[in-house]
Amino acid sequence: MANTVVVYHSGYGHTQRMAEAVAEGAGARLYAIDPEGNLSDEGWSALDAADAIIFGSPTYMGGPSWQFKKFADSSSKAWFTLKWQDKVFGGFTNSASLNGDKLNTLEYFVLLAGQHGGLWVSLGIMPANTKAAKRDDVNRMGSYIAPMAQSDADAAPGDMSRGDLETALLYGARVAGIAQRLVQPQPA
Repeated sequence: MANTVVVYHSGYGHTQRMAEAVAEGAGARLYAIDPEGNLSDEGWSALDAADAIIFGSPTYMGGPSWQFKKFADSSSKAWFTLKWQDKVFGGFTNSASLNGDKLNTLEYFVLLAGQHGGLWVSLGIMPANTKAAKRDDVNRMGSYIAPMAQSDADAAPGDMSRGDLETALLYGARVAGIAQRLVQPQPA
């Protein structure tokens, strides 16, 4: 299986639940960005060695958390030496509102992956957008770039939509699967 790492910041635990679901699907290791926006040395080493990197952050005020942005700025050390070039990338986000400007956060991740010379993996799951669709359906948010989740502002992480978490799990498997195809030795 591809060496996949999920690096994320979670403010209230909802994004952590998504990170755990993504990691489960990908067979990935999880590294949390701390409340001061720092990542452990072990986390940086794991990212450098990874075949695939999956970013996660809540969407606050129309973009990723400042803690994630601090991590992204710190990734310029890897950028200077092209350490992450040609890696497979993905990402996910959560906010309290149905829209919550989550698309901006995902686009931020796509651009960050592009700056590192990476390959972005789209969600690849059709949206649940019919009258019969329910809150716990897969891809109920109708995203194409990557998983989006919605968690009510007064809800505990345990109250998250099963469909949002299943979407995250399926996406983790997709990212790791694509990375695996790219790292497998090609027949001579």
